[in-house]
Amino acid sequence: MSGSTPVRVGVVGFGYWGPNLVRNVHKLADAELVAVCDATPANLAKFTAAYPGIPTCDSLDAMLATHELDAVVVATSALSHYVVAKAVLEAGKHCFVEKPLTLTSDDAADLVRIADENDLVLMVGHLMVYHSAVNFIKEVIDSGELGDVLYLYAQRLNLGKVRTEENAFWSLAPHDVSIVNYLLGEAPDRVSATGADYINNGVEDTVFANMHFASGRMANIHVSWLDPHKTRKFTIVGTKKMLVFDDMEATEKIWIYDKGVGAPTDAMSFGEDLTLRFGEIKAPFLKMEEPLSLEVQHFLDCCRTGERPRSSGREGLEVVRVLEAVSESIAAGGAPIETRLED
Repeated sequence: MSGSTPVRVGVVGFGYWGPNLVRNVHKLADAELVAVCDATPANLAKFTAAYPGIPTCDSLDAMLATHELDAVVVATSALSHYVVAKAVLEAGKHCFVEKPLTLTSDDAADLVRIADENDLVLMVGHLMVYHSAVNFIKEVIDSGELGDVLYLYAQRLNLGKVRTEENAFWSLAPHDVSIVNYLLGEAPDRVSATGADYINNGVEDTVFANMHFASGRMANIHVSWLDPHKTRKFTIVGTKKMLVFDDMEATEKIWIYDKGVGAPTDAMSFGEDLTLRFGEIKAPFLKMEEPLSLEVQHFLDCCRTGERPRSSGREGLEVVRVLEAVSESIAAGGAPIETRLED
């Protein structure tokens, strides 16, 4: 595919998130929105009203058979991700799948295998790894400004929206798991978690999960639909500095604290063997761009070049394995569950 030729894209699903993906595919100059597929007539009617003249289909088979496509964006329900993405890849098309990639790690691994065997791009919609603030934090960590990262914790809380098909971790935490793995550059080797179903029996609305990494670092993720505050916050503790990312802030989203604990250079008496450091606090300026636009552009670029996406199928598989292991740990009363994957 030449750099000047638009990537011909079909979209499956025009329900909750599909319209946002369609908007970004349609506005980018190096993409051609060829067709949209949805099994619900009302959704297709909404699409046609917004984008007159672009063909629609009521089935994936019809779209694949009728239109010349280079890539397909899958924005259907998570339950259908595996079947739809597998059909797309087996048809020889690059594939973008909204998060989570699938509902089981076995299915996710199968999609990764099919994509690899056919030299196709498989990308997952881990939107937050395309967030300007998250990528700034990644640069800060990689630069060594924070020192060695010791641990981090994330909070994604709200009062509602309560779901009945999936627990709060499956619904909310894919964002946070993908951010943690991206920032640390590794996936956890084990997790342990506890959760409670205060609202709907059998569906945890509040979950606390601990992720342990082979490097010795750890992360904690707290998600809940039952909280008085709407919170989207990350805290990262390093040996030199600490960083807080608050995505609910309109402007000053990141604060870097020159704080820490260190051992003294000289011998000291009992009880005085550690020193606390309190330095300056700064809120760096960030140029914010729409994460979804950057994510879709990255997918198009990878379709052209064959480059592995930042949120590739492998990263999607690693996130699904963590989600799966958290559910296993909750069911086992918080017992540690291994998350290692075969290379």
